[in-house]
Parts: sequence; structure tokens; C-alpha cells
Amino acid sequence: MSEHVNPTSPLALPTPPVARRIPVERTHHGDTLVDDYEWLREKSDPEVLAHLTAENAYTEAVTAGQQPLRERIFDEIKSRTQETDLSVPSRRHGWWYYSRTVEGGQHAVHCRVHAEGDGTELAHWEPPVIEPGAPLDGEQVLLDGNAEAENLPFFSLGSFTVSDDGNLLAWGVDDAGDERFTIRVKDLRTGELLPDVIEDTFYDAQFHPDGGSLYYTVVDAAWRPHQLRRHVLGTPSTADQIVAREDDPGMWLGAEISANRRWLVVTSGNSEYSETRLQRVGGDDGKHADDGFQVVIDRTDRVLYDVEPVVLDGQDRFVLLHNHQAVNSAVALMDPADAGKPVAEQTWTPVIEHRSTVRLSGIASNRTHLFVAARRETTERVQVLELAGVGTSEQRPETEPRFEEELYSASLIGAEYEAPVARLTYTSFLTPPRVYDYFPTLDGTTRDAADGASDDSAAAPALALRKETPVLGGYDPARYRAERAWATARDGARIPVSIVRRADVEPGGRHPVIQYGYGSYEISIDPAFSVARLSLLDRGVVFVVAHVRGGGELGRPWYEDGKKLAKRHSFTDFVDVTDYLVSSGWADPARIVATGGSAGGLLMGAVANLAPQKYRAIVAVVPFVDALTTILDPELPLSALEWEEWGNPITDPEVYAYMRGYSPYENIAPVAYPRIAAITSLNDTRVFYVEPAKWVARLREVGTGAEPIVLKTEMDGGHGGASGRYEKWRDTAFQYAFMLDALGLG
Repeated sequence: MSEHVNPTSPLALPTPPVARRIPVERTHHGDTLVDDYEWLREKSDPEVLAHLTAENAYTEAVTAGQQPLRERIFDEIKSRTQETDLSVPSRRHGWWYYSRTVEGGQHAVHCRVHAEGDGTELAHWEPPVIEPGAPLDGEQVLLDGNAEAENLPFFSLGSFTVSDDGNLLAWGVDDAGDERFTIRVKDLRTGELLPDVIEDTFYDAQFHPDGGSLYYTVVDAAWRPHQLRRHVLGTPSTADQIVAREDDPGMWLGAEISANRRWLVVTSGNSEYSETRLQRVGGDDGKHADDGFQVVIDRTDRVLYDVEPVVLDGQDRFVLLHNHQAVNSAVALMDPADAGKPVAEQTWTPVIEHRSTVRLSGIASNRTHLFVAARRETTERVQVLELAGVGTSEQRPETEPRFEEELYSASLIGAEYEAPVARLTYTSFLTPPRVYDYFPTLDGTTRDAADGASDDSAAAPALALRKETPVLGGYDPARYRAERAWATARDGARIPVSIVRRADVEPGGRHPVIQYGYGSYEISIDPAFSVARLSLLDRGVVFVVAHVRGGGELGRPWYEDGKKLAKRHSFTDFVDVTDYLVSSGWADPARIVATGGSAGGLLMGAVANLAPQKYRAIVAVVPFVDALTTILDPELPLSALEWEEWGNPITDPEVYAYMRGYSPYENIAPVAYPRIAAITSLNDTRVFYVEPAKWVARLREVGTGAEPIVLKTEMDGGHGGASGRYEKWRDTAFQYAFMLDALGLG
């Protein structure tokens, strides 16, 4: 171990809480397990709350020496952040909408100001210049998050939607961390609250185009969005109509109004297939049909797809992003007359053909263009296609805004229907988030300008930089490096690895490493800037992202090779990346910390069992470490939905045996585990606090090591921890201090 390492002495540790053992037997497929700590699931039990409180006290005692470091890291984050700031205004229906943050305020203040012009000229889409901290003339505050959060133990904003006529605002508030929201409605003309209050809703409320009613979804007892309801303003919520429902426990329901405001789009789906239903809600004649749904592709065809309704030559058409005979997905044009027919009987016109090297994962449109989220060579980017001529011999090839960095993320964040621009966000490990307006019709001949200039020097820039998030304290990206490496897995697969470091930290130095991983749900851990991460890099830490199988970095096959009966690839990939970092000279083998959250917490638990000797410490945030118990109980939140990710161990003995072999809680062994911090929230509805609580109790019971194992529970938080930006900074400071202390760095 490096001479700089000065780990907490086990001799100085206080005695940890000891959870009572109350054996409960569970038998599946002839296999009986005894669970001594399942009683910790009873959240309302005073003994459970007392145990969690005792665990928090123990954690505080064990980490008391890290408090000065936590304060330094918090101050570093704060000093680098422009606390009084604002977002780039976005134009919609005659208004510019934006949000402000103010120094000392935990939450954003949402505002708007009247827009000049009718939107028919390019100049009308030039955002107004607004100074941080200085109200603009005519500025209207729609919602002050700080005022809303006052006297609440927790505050999270869910839905935030304004009616098309600009007169009404509806927003949802979660005041417990359980992701159940109460919707209220305000008349923006008078500032008065309407009497309408809708309890226990989900995230995606939105107004009907006529502004007289509101769509919203609700969750069932398993926290699965299963009903779409419509609330007519001025009526009691008990009279709300159920517009659509999803009774399959393995399907998730969502809804939105199409970009052209003509259709209500309701989708039921999971990670493997979906079904979309459309209902006409608006049209050129001003009549709102609201008279029933048409299915686009029935779920029995087992196609995973999205539908984007567009208007071509005055006629409704459906653009499909689909995986039918296209593992990485393709784009096709469909006549609405084909909707509901079996796929074999539908006629689709190819728009973007399937490519084995490009994963298409999202689709959006405005009046003139189609925007497709694409991933090539691990990098997220946006492809743009003119709607004029699409699906015909006149179709022009798709284009793509290009950027100079090797590792970056570019995505669409707004495409107002009548706008001649699209709003993009760009970031990298080294570049703070930027917001661009992209002018697809001003992009010259090659239509791929990287520096804001098209091939036609007389044309306006194709990319207009609207903002780069400021980083205070003299941040210089030249002081840091980010690069892509490739580790070889034990079965020969090539694993992408992102390495971020200070510029003077070179391989061969055997450096302290923090290795992060996720690897589930086809979620990619894309390059992104972090102010907080500078506190690690400046202390000489090499920050590494292991892009293990189960994520989406290398397309759909990369995901499918890390799920269900291939899930162990995620875990062994992570360990193989660790070995690569040591053999290539990046990592001191005695100073490697592993970290991940949620499904990445499952990764941490599995890695702890698989290779505990390789890590100085492990930090698992809201960790899914009791996976088998959870998936075996379809009454628990989201369990049935998870069968498409992990398999169904209830009905399939092979899946049961496979999960039984890797689920972290069931595979704790009498070995010396590294120091571990499990961080959770009492009201988390996605990964219950009981999972890390049981895990920690059993780790202490069975493990033979002397390193501290701690549990930190946010008693007023949810899946994302505490609410408010300053509290989140403190959460980050706690995690970083724990890791840096293990690495011997202050």
C-alpha cells in the first residue's frame, strides 16, 4: 500500500448496531433459504426506525474524522458553481420560458417573458439576453421552488406544464421522496390557484390542446404507472375519467401529446416490446375527436417501437422507430390506414435503414424536420432529417452536427413545432454543459458544421452557442485529460473504458483510482462534465468509467449480453476492467475504490462477493443488493416489470438458480470484505431501504474482515437522495470523503 495511505484504524472503531435475527424460510424450486433480516422491511415498526437511526449514528461516528474533508469538498463544489444563474430561454406559443437559481436557494425559480414577433422570422427565435440575478422587464414568475419547498421535509418538482394558450400552469410536487405527486393548477393571468387538486399522480401531466382538461397517470400498489386519467378543470378529481389503462403487470404505461398537437399518444411497454395507441385530439378544422384509440402495432407482434405522428403533404403519417428485424432499430414511414394490422400485413417505407454500428434510440419532430437519437462508437449524437420528401426518391440524407472532442454527448432537448431551430445540449468529461441552437436549413451543402460555420460562408452559422455553464475558480480544461481505452474481458469481449485524470497524471504511476459502473437497462454512462469530480481529479485520482455489458454503449447487443442469463458478464467485466487498470499502469492495486448506484449498486454487491480483495473500498448508493427477494415478490414495486430485465425466477427454475448464484445478499461469504458504505433513502420507491439495511447486517455477521461497513439512510429522501442542490452537494461530499479517506487522500 502507498505510504500516503492512512486508513481508519479498526481498533478505533465503535461497536456497530446489531440487528436481531428473526429467521424466515423461503422455498422456491426446491431451494430453501433462511433470511434472518427480512423483518427490517416493516418501515412503520419503531424497532426498524430505531435500528436505522442507530446505523446513522454509527456511520457518523465512524466517519467523524472525515468531516473536515467533507466540508472542504462541499466548499470546493460551492466555490466552483455560479449559484445565481439561469437557463437558456426557450420559446413556446409567444413566450420565452426559463428558470433561475439564486445564491442560497435550494431550488429553481421558473419564469417567462413575452416573446417579440409571431415566430415567422428567424430573428424571432433569438433568445433574449437575461442577466443572472437581474429580472427582465416584464418577467413573470410562474413558480418559485424555494417558496414551494418552505417548511417541507422534501421537495421535488414532477410535472410542469403550461396550456397551449399560455393561461394555465399545472405542476406536481412530491414532499416525501416517494415519487407520488400532488398536482395543482394556477391561472397565470391572475396568479390565483384554481380549486383543482389531484393527489397521488405520476410525473407526466399535460394539458389537452384545448386547455380545458389535464391528462395525468397514476401508479398502482407496485408503483407501476397503469392508468391514464383526464381531469376536467373545475370538477372534482373523484370524477376524473380513466382514458386508458394497462393491466399487464409487466408493462409500464406512459402518455404524451404529439409534437403537432393532433394526437394523444399512449404507450405500454417494457424493455423488450411495446404497444402504442393513438387518439385524435386536434386537427386543422379545430374539432377534437377524442373518440377512441387505434393501436399502431399490437403487443403480440413483440416489436419495441416509438411512434412520431407527422404531417406530410397535408396528410397524417406515422414515423416508426422500431426493432422489427433490426436489432439496433431502424426508422420507417407508415400509413395510418395500416395501423392495427399484423406487422406482416403492414407496408412500411424505409427512412433510415438498420446499421449494425449505429444504435437508434429516440425520435422527435417539428414541422419541418425529424430528429433521431443515435449512438455510434459509444457516442450519443443527434441525426437530423428533412421531412420534405421523406420516404420518397427525393429524401435527403440525414445529417449530424459534429463536434471536435473524441468523447462527448450531444442530445436534443427541444424542438418546438414551429421553430426553425432545434435546441441541443453538449457536454464532455472536460467541457461544461453547452446549449446550442441548431439551424438545420442553414447548414450548407455538407450539413455537418462542427465549428458553427457552414460550407457556404454567406450562410448563418448552423450551430449557435447560447450558453456554456460557467465554472468558477479558474477552471482550465487543458489541465485535464479524458480518453477511451479498451479492456479485454475474460471471454474476449472488448470493454470500453473512459479514463479521466489530471493532465500530469500518466500511466505507469500506479495512481489512486475510483472506478464507476452501472451496466443495466441499456443505460449508457455517457461523457458528462462534473464540477464535483474536479475535487477528485485535483487530488490525483484517476476517475474511470467501466462501460460493462448490460449498458447500451455498444448498441443493443451489448445490452442483451448483460441481462437475464448473461447478467454475470456485467460483474466480470467490471473486475476485468480493474485488472486492466492495474496491468496498464493506471492503478495502484492497493488503492482502487469501486462505486455505483441503484442497478449499479447491484454491480457493487456482486463485485464485493466476486473479488473483495481487489478494492480498498466500495460505495453503493441506493443499491439493488437483495435482487432475488425483490424479483420473487410481484407485489413489491416494479418487480413484475423487472422480469424482462432479469428473467422471472418465480416460474423459471433456470432463472432462479442463475439469480441465486449472483444476488449479493444471498452470496455473502466468510471473507474479508473491504470497507463499504451503503447509502439509501427511507422513502425510495425504486430500491427499498431494506435491501442495503439487510445487506449491511449480513455483511457484518458473515464477513471476517476488520474494515468498517456503514449504512447511511436519508430519512426524508427518495431514490435521488435528499432534495435541494446544497443537500445533494453534501451527499456527494460525504461519498467523496469516504472514498478519498480510503485512498489516503485529503
